[in-house]
Amino acid sequence: MQYHFNDIEAKWQKYWAENQTFKASNNSDKPKYYVLDMFPYPSGAGLHVGHPLGYIASDIYARYKRHKGFNVLHPQGYDSFGLPAEQYAIQTGQHPAITTETNIKTYRRQLDQIGFSFDWSREVRTSTPEYYKWTQWIFIQLFESWYNNDSNKAEEISTLVAKFSAEGNANVNAVCDDNIESFSAEQWNAFDSKKQQEILLQYRLTYLAETEVNWCPALGTVLANDEIVNGVSERGGHPVMRKKMTQWSMRISAYAERLLQGLDTIDWTDSLKESQRNWIGKSVGASVTFNVIPNVTLSAVEESLKIDVFTTRPDTIFGVSFMTLAPEHELVQTITTPEQKAEVEAYVLATAKRSERDRMADVKTISGAFTGAYAEHPFSKEPIPIWIGDYVLAGYGTGAVMSVPCGDQRDYDFAKHFNIAIPNVFEGADISEEAFASKDNVVIANSDFLNGMNYKKASKRAIYDLEQMGQGEGKTNYRLRDAVFSRQRYWGEPFPVYYVNGMPQMIDKAHLPITLPEVEKYLPTETGEPPLGRADAWAWDTNTNTVVPNVNLSAVEGEDNGIYPLELNTMPGWAGSSWYFFSYMEEKAKRGEDFASQDALNYWENVDLYIGGSEHATGHLLYSRFWTKFLKDRAFVGVDEPFKKLINQGMILGTSAFIYRVTSLPMLGKKSTSNFEDNAIMDSFTSNIYVSKKTSEQIESNDLNSKDWGEIVKSLNKKINEANSKLNEGETKYGQTAKITVTPIHVKVQYVNASDELNIEDLKNDAEFGADYKDAEFILEDGVYKVGREVEKMSKSKYNVVSPDAICEQYGADSLRLYEMFLGPLEQAKPWNTAGITGVHGFLKKLWKLYVGEAGLIVNDASPTKDNLKTLHKTIKKVQEDIENFSFNTSVSTFMIAVNELTAQKCTSKAILEPLLVLLSPYAPHITEELFSQLGNEGSIATAPFPIFEASHLVESSKNYPISFNGKMRFTLELPMDMSKDEIEKTVMAHEKTIAQLEGRTPKKVIVVPGKIVNIVG
Repeated sequence: MQYHFNDIEAKWQKYWAENQTFKASNNSDKPKYYVLDMFPYPSGAGLHVGHPLGYIASDIYARYKRHKGFNVLHPQGYDSFGLPAEQYAIQTGQHPAITTETNIKTYRRQLDQIGFSFDWSREVRTSTPEYYKWTQWIFIQLFESWYNNDSNKAEEISTLVAKFSAEGNANVNAVCDDNIESFSAEQWNAFDSKKQQEILLQYRLTYLAETEVNWCPALGTVLANDEIVNGVSERGGHPVMRKKMTQWSMRISAYAERLLQGLDTIDWTDSLKESQRNWIGKSVGASVTFNVIPNVTLSAVEESLKIDVFTTRPDTIFGVSFMTLAPEHELVQTITTPEQKAEVEAYVLATAKRSERDRMADVKTISGAFTGAYAEHPFSKEPIPIWIGDYVLAGYGTGAVMSVPCGDQRDYDFAKHFNIAIPNVFEGADISEEAFASKDNVVIANSDFLNGMNYKKASKRAIYDLEQMGQGEGKTNYRLRDAVFSRQRYWGEPFPVYYVNGMPQMIDKAHLPITLPEVEKYLPTETGEPPLGRADAWAWDTNTNTVVPNVNLSAVEGEDNGIYPLELNTMPGWAGSSWYFFSYMEEKAKRGEDFASQDALNYWENVDLYIGGSEHATGHLLYSRFWTKFLKDRAFVGVDEPFKKLINQGMILGTSAFIYRVTSLPMLGKKSTSNFEDNAIMDSFTSNIYVSKKTSEQIESNDLNSKDWGEIVKSLNKKINEANSKLNEGETKYGQTAKITVTPIHVKVQYVNASDELNIEDLKNDAEFGADYKDAEFILEDGVYKVGREVEKMSKSKYNVVSPDAICEQYGADSLRLYEMFLGPLEQAKPWNTAGITGVHGFLKKLWKLYVGEAGLIVNDASPTKDNLKTLHKTIKKVQEDIENFSFNTSVSTFMIAVNELTAQKCTSKAILEPLLVLLSPYAPHITEELFSQLGNEGSIATAPFPIFEASHLVESSKNYPISFNGKMRFTLELPMDMSKDEIEKTVMAHEKTIAQLEGRTPKKVIVVPGKIVNIVG
């Protein structure tokens, strides 16, 4: 009987689906265990072999826990809202729901064929109305909440309204906007409804505010920081600029300290925790107020302007020699003098084109502009020049810093660049070359009343004096900023919000979900509104509580007829992923009045094991922790943290292939009769000539022989002449080639053979990109074109992906699962090499032969030998330890050793081979199910108990002693381990081989070391 893996895998996948083998129960006497993967975004490209790595690891652990007697919840779903589907819709006009559904079908087929033990009865799709109804509901709960610092949790907004009505806001200790207007109870009660709503917006956990955002004009939407790479959008590579927009924001900053403290209660890696700590960025210091010195540009009302800064080094306050504001700071336009206005405005405009991430990362570029204004030093009363610089961010702290160049390197570099004074306030410190940033062993100097003090004492004294003057106070600050929650997109959750007189109103839970309307196009409107602005029916009728056509809006009619505009923005991608793990706790069929029943939430509590990529450390993982803490505050869930243990899987790396396009740098020709030298500048001319790897290296090193140089230059100049012939009269024409460079271009790896040779014809016939190479010229080496190779992240954008479909077809899903685990430790990046899968496939065929011969099953009821038992139990011990430690790669090696040993032992004992299948089943579930069934078992191996390790089978009962004569071993003799020294000597001396060696001689000495050696001397 042959190992027909395709048939076996299809058979058992069908069995699992029909029998709902992996369906979890919300009522069980077994202990619960919740294993979760970060759910995938269903892209059109489907899965590549890098995607299942974490899924296989979590599946092994979920299956192992079932064997160990746990009630395991191991669900899966789809993070199905997102920008890629919308961009595809813009390009093709096809509704994102259609392409998303198509993509999900592909993902489901691929996930099923790999044999994952998912409970599909709990599937989640974030883009379905029955799911995002609850995302909208959570948004409403956030809107209807405020953060009470006294109770250190979120509370219903009605409790805040009660406080305002009874006593005003003087004694309210809340997380709220800055510069809140103080009012009494009488004033509050006298405010009209709109005024009260405006005040409450300053306290709500989700609120409307004008915010600096990453605006991508080409995509027509705001982007999160993690959607921007190297200053351009990750999707499409479009420019991104900073822009102020009125946006919905989430007051995650209210939870900063709790998010920090919670890290001590969860089992995450130190590096992941450190990423979150750095992102939250707790720092202790002082808030300092600098008064702006009046100048001719300030009106009488503006002459009392103040600039608040936060500093962790109040001890260095006498070292302030200038102030730096973020270019976006609200005071920049107000305080800038007429003489500096043009320079400042140009700088602000240039900065808007750079992302915050770029500005933070770029420590080499020094730029700024002087506003012409000055602030007054709180102690010395000296004037301090006010500059703007893009190394200061509007969203961090107050968007302003007191610049102390002697103690901060960026301030130091800025001061040096702009020739600003650098006063030294550190006794004995050398600041001739760089700033002195240490706090240790610091003695303050040149600082009036702080002279001679150390860091702690000087800081404390400076804060005290600032407080006495009313120009500062001690303060704890966090880098964590409130999260912008609006996106100018179509394919996202609609907000359950309509507007009356410009004030947001929430739609009642009974009328949710508010579903996406149909639109003609998925682009922003011609007037700049988000795509929902194109909807014909996108207004809320408060009379019928339904969505109605826009034509009857109250604003249009000029009277209040109860029909109001709905919010045009949609929620960001992280909205649905911030709580999906709670939705899984309830079967789809039972989800109704709540996102999950209280019984289900109480039973499952939170995720016991979460596996996913480290790239989500400061996005999804932070937001989901925030939402969980909020839901706990409001008693909707019973846990404070969503994920108990978290593991980041490494990446599967692909081997990319590159071709090398030749780029000429020719001289630009003359546009007029003016001097040619005036126009002789270099400009890039990109050809469609491609040289292979070796030639590209010779070009880069200027080491190409003259003949080959001549051929390439000749080809290039021909291409340049062709390009010039297509230009209109008067247009600048390219001159002849002056310099040659090469640009590496990714090509699909399927067009490259094992010898790195490119199949040029297949590339030119490619349905997707063939047209780009139709007229290309490929310069060959020895009759072939050889590509370059590089190991990098497996990604469809690098054309280096390997589909699991082909692997499963050729080798089977069990081979794929074993191979991905065998590649190396789970957390590390690993290069993929398809050729390596033949080894694990060969192991599975050898495993099959251990159970099945030519005539059928060869397993019997024979009693196991000591060697059989030893092999089995050392395998049990090792595999259990490996799984518990997530060392899956070493388990695969252990299985190979066990099968080799049992094959050599000619083991046919069911008592050995059946438990071996249970050990292997989490890794290779299909082959083990089939063999388990052939052994006469009913049902699935998935619930068979995990074999119990018995240490007694690993205790050696005998020793194979080397028997030496005068130090040279002549033979070995197996003797019981408990034999005494005298009994060993007597047995050895009586042995026929000893007698033959001695030839009648009497030895001088017999040396016996029990458990080690026997040496006969003389």
